[in-house]
Amino acid sequence: MAEHIIGIDIGFGFTKATNGHDFLIFKSIFGEAVEFQIKENLLHANTDDDHLQIEVDNTSYFVGELAERQSSDRTFTLDQTQFVSSSSKILALATLSKLVKDTAQPIKLVVGLPIGHYREYKDELAKMLQTTHNFFVINADGERKQTSITVSDVRVLPQPIGTVMDSLLSTTGIAKNKRFATDKIGIIDVGFRTTDYTISDKGRYSERGSLTTKNGISRAFSQIGNKLKDACGINIEIYRLYDAVDKGTIKVRGKSYDLHKITEHAFKQLASQVAADANQVWTDDWDIDAIMITGGGGAVLLPYMEAEIEGAIIPIKQDLDYRLHNVRGYYKFGLYTWANPKKK
Repeated sequence: MAEHIIGIDIGFGFTKATNGHDFLIFKSIFGEAVEFQIKENLLHANTDDDHLQIEVDNTSYFVGELAERQSSDRTFTLDQTQFVSSSSKILALATLSKLVKDTAQPIKLVVGLPIGHYREYKDELAKMLQTTHNFFVINADGERKQTSITVSDVRVLPQPIGTVMDSLLSTTGIAKNKRFATDKIGIIDVGFRTTDYTISDKGRYSERGSLTTKNGISRAFSQIGNKLKDACGINIEIYRLYDAVDKGTIKVRGKSYDLHKITEHAFKQLASQVAADANQVWTDDWDIDAIMITGGGGAVLLPYMEAEIEGAIIPIKQDLDYRLHNVRGYYKFGLYTWANPKKK
């Protein structure tokens, strides 16, 4: 049963997933596929690993970094309605094409949504995913393989609950961390477009202490992009700033621009806002025992937030990319739900 459970976190910035053995992460971008005039691998690099291409409803799509490199018309959105209705299916099927090993067996999925969009979109997302999906998978040599994957069950969770499940449950889906069953824990999940705040009170979800804001890491990236446009005159797409911000420098038309100062300023400003929102939404929850900060944006902002958060911060075990804690928690929750009838 365990091998037929997959956790997927379809984020605005990155899509993350695991089947319990392998992890997958790629940029949440797709574009119409083009036919390569030259298929030879000029530098003999391994291109098949990052070649993510599927054909759905007679349209072939490049997905992730392949779309960024090769597609002229790319889809990347920060609009939640458009993301669920237009993007989620393509990104989910691309994920399944990589992680599903046995297509003859039905798959069970656990996916997440930002808290602020959970009620509005959870049924739509579950209905879209819970069906038999017929599509083609296309490899780097252009070979098409007809694929049919049946998703028999879907559970949709508020996104930050994944981190709680990752800390609470073992790798077999059994409750292991008593602290999360007895304490009141605040969770701040800084994503690309949104930041989610929630409370796990003795393992129970707290509606009062939950909130979604639009203060995701993309807000800092937009500020960096605007400063860069002032300097070089080029409007650079947000998703093309990931590596540049990480390196601290970017080349535009052959000229290098140092991003360290504007990045630090943008991150400090965003971290202050995220911390202020947490302190405000949890004003009445003065009895919180500790706070967890997660998400890819959380890893970036944590050093700037520590002094501004009112409460003790639990360090997350550094055995995994921060962006993957939610999705590993989704998988563990899937084990807890479907693979462990006698829950302990």
